[in-house]
Amino acid sequence: MPKFCANLSMLYGEHAFLDRFDAAAADGFGGVEFLFPYAFPAGEIAARLKRNGLVQVLHNLPAGNWDAGERGIACDPDRADEFHAGVAQAIDYATALGCPQVNCLVGIPPAGVDPARIRRTLVANLGRAARELGKARIRLLIEPVNGHDIPGFWLQRVEDAATLIEETGSDNIFIQYDIYHQQRSAGELIATFRRFRDRIAHVQVADNPGRGEPGTGEIGYGRIFAMLDDAGYQGWIGCEYRPAAGTSAGLGWRDTLARPTAGPEIAA
Repeated sequence: MPKFCANLSMLYGEHAFLDRFDAAAADGFGGVEFLFPYAFPAGEIAARLKRNGLVQVLHNLPAGNWDAGERGIACDPDRADEFHAGVAQAIDYATALGCPQVNCLVGIPPAGVDPARIRRTLVANLGRAARELGKARIRLLIEPVNGHDIPGFWLQRVEDAATLIEETGSDNIFIQYDIYHQQRSAGELIATFRRFRDRIAHVQVADNPGRGEPGTGEIGYGRIFAMLDDAGYQGWIGCEYRPAAGTSAGLGWRDTLARPTAGPEIAA
């Protein structure tokens, strides 16, 4: 049976951030994820988790100036020191929150920089980050993001994420498989998951078009959830979508799409 966690950066926007933990627990979620915890003291977030019996599933590394449009700095050769300071900050928060994995948005490359230098920088930064996180027993994830939502994003395909991991030589870097981003980038949702199953540590869901609730668009989520069960996927599934109205009112898809019998057996 799928195990869902609420993405508090996308869901429960009708509540203040710290109150979203209470709302998610009230709706039956057992875990939460979000983009960034750094605007709040770790102790305040930890208290909300404990009060509600929630698992902190995932958060991201610092990603530069988000409000100014930055979407990660790991690929910027001139900001390696800033990137690694962010890794240290993420370790502090993840340790305090009991969070077993953090995601790295690799970013949009700066204009005019040699692509080979961008790649060398990214490989070096990810390799060092994975080592530091590994010492704290925290996994590093990297996420392919479609180029329609974030034009120019360096990492857009799962195949490229797997190649990048191989180049680092690390055994502590995994793929965050966002089904919405995969649909917009390349499709082949089930085949791609199966191909890279051993490297995928986290799954996220939203429908397309519009990045709404599962079941509101073109993605066959009944078959997706059945496939994940059939594949023995035991990880969390992050609900990273834009609710059509209030979050709680739109959660019926969990009952209609995520049952063990939600779709027919899918041939290999």
